[in-house]
Parts: sequence; C-alpha cells; structure tokens
Amino acid sequence: MTLYRNFTSEEQINLEYNAVLAVPDLQSYIDQDIKASSAARTELLCYLDQSYGSEIDETIDIFPAKEPGSPIVLFIHGGYWRSLSNKDFSFVARGLVESGVSVAMPNYSLCPAVSMQKITQQNRAALAWLYNHASNFNADRERVFVCGHSAGGQQAAMLSLTDWAKDYDFPDNVIKGCMPISGIFDLSPLYYSWLQPSLKLTDATVLSQSPFLQAPQQVPPMLVSVGGDESAEFIRQSADFVTAWRNSAVPLKLDILSGKNHFSVIQDLYVKDSPLCKSIIEFMQQCES
Repeated sequence: MTLYRNFTSEEQINLEYNAVLAVPDLQSYIDQDIKASSAARTELLCYLDQSYGSEIDETIDIFPAKEPGSPIVLFIHGGYWRSLSNKDFSFVARGLVESGVSVAMPNYSLCPAVSMQKITQQNRAALAWLYNHASNFNADRERVFVCGHSAGGQQAAMLSLTDWAKDYDFPDNVIKGCMPISGIFDLSPLYYSWLQPSLKLTDATVLSQSPFLQAPQQVPPMLVSVGGDESAEFIRQSADFVTAWRNSAVPLKLDILSGKNHFSVIQDLYVKDSPLCKSIIEFMQQCES
C-alpha cells in the first residue's frame, strides 16, 4: 500500500522527514545555537517577551536595528510545531541586525496542546501586532518581511496567504517579501509519520495548512531556501512548492545552499556576510526596488 508518493511505510517517511536522524553530530549544532542565542540577547539591543496576545505563549522578542525606519523581518522558529521556542533562535537576529534589519521573533503554543490552525492564527496575530507597533522599535511598518525555518517555513508561507485586507483591515501587501527556509509545504506525508500523535493531523488540516495545496491569489515575492545536504524530500518539497506557486504567476526564487544540512543552513544567519544572509538582504532590496 502506498502511503504518500512512493512511500510504503512510516519508517521510510521518517527517514526522509526526521532531520534529526540525518545529522550524526546534532548536539554540536544545539550547543552552538544555545551559545549564540545567549550571546545575541546579551550583546544586541533587544526587547524581550512583548505580549502580542492574551495567552502565556503569545510573546515576541524584538531586536531593533540601529537606524530608524529599518525594514523588519518576522522570523518564525521551527521545531516540528511541537518543540522549541523563539529563545532557541535568538542567534538568527545577529547577521540581519548587523545588516541594518530589525528582527522580531514570535513565540507560539505547541502541538498537541493546540492545533496547527491555532499556531497559524497566533503567528498572524504576531504579525498584526508588529505592523501596529513597528515604529516603537526603529522599524517601518511598510517594510515588513516574513521568514521562518522548517515548521516556521510552513508558517511563513501561510502568513503570505492571509487576506490581510479582509481579516485585519491592513493593506493587501503588508508583507513585502517571504523567505521560507527548509520548509515543509505539503503536510501529507506527516500524517503517516512519527509526528502524527503530536500533530493530530486531519484531512482538513492537511488541506488548509499545506501552502503547496493552496491556490494563491495575491502573495508577496518569495525566496525559498533549502540546504543542498538535506534529505531528498526536503529539497523536493521546496522545489515543488516553487514550481506550483510560480505557475500561479507568483515571483519565486529557489536557492539550494551547497554543503548545508537542515541545521547548518540556518546557522548562516549568525554572520552577515554568509551566503544565506547576503541572499536574504539582496532579495529584500529587490522587493523594495
């Protein structure tokens, strides 16, 4: 029996989608990220745990750029929708802030305590809060971009699908550009994976929360990045997503970063001169030109 595409067992799906299994020295990446995140919160100007909603998990950390009127990136963390917090990814701010970009990192509730739909709702609320408060943090609300890694990449794409005019009375183009990194854009295989007991996916959730399965009407330009050393499925997900949305006349670019795995790819944001950080800055400039 075929579960998804050419997969016939949960084990096959897990081998492709459990990025932890693909990196033998994972602890070294975790240790580096913890150290770099702590340093970012100590060394960079930041406003931590700002409330964007009434629930305990609905907080956001802001790392403002030095110059007023800066663009601002809402960065959504990964963790398969069931683990980690924004504090685990504070390191992402350094390269962007040093490039003159403010960074906002929302926290959100986790599965299985909440549904994936709830997580999407929370991140949309975080962006709405950011749009209304950006000027308090040296940022220009007319220069908002969205980025995310892994599960956060899926969330970034979902935010780009939001009808901001209808649901929030914001401009249609409140998001000037979207930059998902190593995202999962079709949730279908996860229904049969080790994640299902935590995610509790239904057919309705897969359909509504898979950007790949949506028909975008008006979405921002997108830079889709993925590590060249990630699993074949992670690379295919990004490539197929770009192809599907490009056919809907959405301006997209696919960037496969050579020699990067699922964890090292995001570490490029430690350094403003890294390939990923430079490509993000260049993409943002193109969106505003």
